[in-house]
Amino acid sequence: MASFKEMKKNRMTNLESLSKQVSKLAEKPSYEDDRIWKPVRDKSGNGYAVIRFLPAAVNEDVPWVRIWTHGFKGPGGWYIENSLTTIGKDDPVSKANTALWNSGVDSDKNIARDRRRKLSYYSNIYVVEDSMNPENEGKVFLYRYGKKIFEKITGVMNPEFADETPLNPFDLWEGANFKLKMRQVEGFPNYDKSEFTDVCPLAGDEAKLEEIWNAQYSLNEIIEEKNFKNYAELEARFNTVIARVDHSDGSSEFVGNIEESTGDTVASSEKTDDTLDYFKKLAEQE
Repeated sequence: MASFKEMKKNRMTNLESLSKQVSKLAEKPSYEDDRIWKPVRDKSGNGYAVIRFLPAAVNEDVPWVRIWTHGFKGPGGWYIENSLTTIGKDDPVSKANTALWNSGVDSDKNIARDRRRKLSYYSNIYVVEDSMNPENEGKVFLYRYGKKIFEKITGVMNPEFADETPLNPFDLWEGANFKLKMRQVEGFPNYDKSEFTDVCPLAGDEAKLEEIWNAQYSLNEIIEEKNFKNYAELEARFNTVIARVDHSDGSSEFVGNIEESTGDTVASSEKTDDTLDYFKKLAEQE
């Protein structure tokens, strides 16, 4: 601890330091996870990078995990949450969607569609080339991706034609780099032109390969129960978003316009790669 004399001498410096801390309080908090790599697009909406999907990390069996999320807006705000169905548990939104769908009413089915789950995958990757953020090159990250890219992965693992050789894209020695090519199509990122290169080792040095493998993050940790809100918490948030009030006698009342909940959503199941980020950005703008 500084002496009284030093405190007196440095009080202006302390004022500057305190002022900076006050400024930080006014800043909007960032919820970005530094472990997660995200491709960056240029002004035209296009993006390009080369990555390598990595094998299962130590003490893990599969080089990916799946996670279901919900992202939609209602009269009471945004609902952006991980779905408990990811870990095999009942989820209030999925339960409500089932009831709506089974009603047989078309308008109910439309609401259920707008609130449907979005599927994402997580894998460890090594960034080979990232011209928009070259400081990422040569590093290991987590990468969250959607159905389209996962289909690219399973497509080379299980090729359709007899003249195509199956490829394990997660193999360090006989895998392949992945050219991630993003285009802006109808306002959303499109990955149709992305492709795997020819088979090649990630590095020629065994020690380097071992270093990369050891630098991976736990995928199982992503879907640990601690990362999910419990049913009661999710139900309370869901009721707030759709403006429903549950009374002590078991009855429910909607205090907002239920049709408003079908507002800002993604219409096509193909457009799921970046939907959670999309919803979060919309929510932050309010």
